[in-house]
Amino acid sequence: MADERLPDPELLRQGGFRLATRLFAPGDLRGTERQVRRLREHAQAEDPLADAVVAMIHELPAGEGRRLFERALLNGIDSLDDPPPALTDFFRDVEATPYWADQERIERGARAIARTGILGLFPLGDMSLMGGYLASRATKALVGTGAIERTASRRLVETANWWIDVTTPGALRLGAHGYASALRVRLVHAHVRAAMNRRPDWDYAAWDRPVNQVQTVGTLLLFSLVYVLGMQLLGVRYTDRERADIIHLWRYVGWLMGVDEEILPATEEDAWRLLWLLATTEFIPDDDSKRLAAALLASHAQVGAGRGAVGKVLSHVSVRVHSSISRLVLGKTNADFLGLPNDPIAQGLVLAAAATNFAAETVRQWVPGATVLQELIGDAGRRRYAERLGKIFRVDTTYARHMRTESQPAA
Repeated sequence: MADERLPDPELLRQGGFRLATRLFAPGDLRGTERQVRRLREHAQAEDPLADAVVAMIHELPAGEGRRLFERALLNGIDSLDDPPPALTDFFRDVEATPYWADQERIERGARAIARTGILGLFPLGDMSLMGGYLASRATKALVGTGAIERTASRRLVETANWWIDVTTPGALRLGAHGYASALRVRLVHAHVRAAMNRRPDWDYAAWDRPVNQVQTVGTLLLFSLVYVLGMQLLGVRYTDRERADIIHLWRYVGWLMGVDEEILPATEEDAWRLLWLLATTEFIPDDDSKRLAAALLASHAQVGAGRGAVGKVLSHVSVRVHSSISRLVLGKTNADFLGLPNDPIAQGLVLAAAATNFAAETVRQWVPGATVLQELIGDAGRRRYAERLGKIFRVDTTYARHMRTESQPAA
């Protein structure tokens, strides 16, 4: 019985995921009970190397451990005289680039992502983040820090800024800004994990280890495969090689983030099979899912803040458009549970825009030089957008604020 294929999970039986599974999935994805059990073992695994660095930071005088980490991050561990063992172990590991990492493929994957410009931010917020809130065990650390609901807009901006950092061409080379951003967020995860492990009410039986391996690889899958699916549903056309290169880029980001290579997808088919297992075991929403979804919708409404009557219209349109994208992908049941507005007109406009994108993408594929030009335009647009966000929200790319994470009492 343990080797019999299990039925498809609810997430893949409705909405855009159902359509994407039929159109793009490589055959029968269904896993077995043995495979489910094996994946669930990783829900009890954390990140010993990063956790040891955080413990070192707490042991050293205030500011000293973080200063050493930043120096090693930007200049390499060999730039430090007699670094602490925990820091040496961490950077010796991340600086030993794995044999399979191909910088040319990583560059191609980054260019394919950058080509879509700020359009790529729609799947990021409306599919990856909103969809991620359906994974109720993963939301417990988000709610536990108390930061997500209070500063949902800042969280969305920081996530977008980080995503742009790690998907910019050239950014994942050793010491580059995307490489640094990946490792800083890995350290943020370790700080959050330490805070949650100090909570007397953390329910390990129900919620697993905080910010565990399954949750981390699940987040990366939302940024890789789910992002690609979202872009395709919005009319963007990726070649087989482009999709493979995007998966390869995120495989390397996952490796930098400390994900165990056993569960790190190497191919698009791997990613699909992992999505099936995660949909079966992790995407089980609860009341915290609703709270986080409401906070994300409120952040979309802020686009019109302080603009009078015009601002009210902008807020309304922003919420309806973003909710419509989420509804079309996540399906009616999940969207209703999360409390997303149901606006058939807005959904129709999204579908019309997707058809327009598909037509434009078809032309791009046939016009010589159009793809390279679009890569340049898209990358420039993303850079300008990130600069504007940084000025408005004063984004701290060192994530120092998150390094001081404290747990909040349970609600």
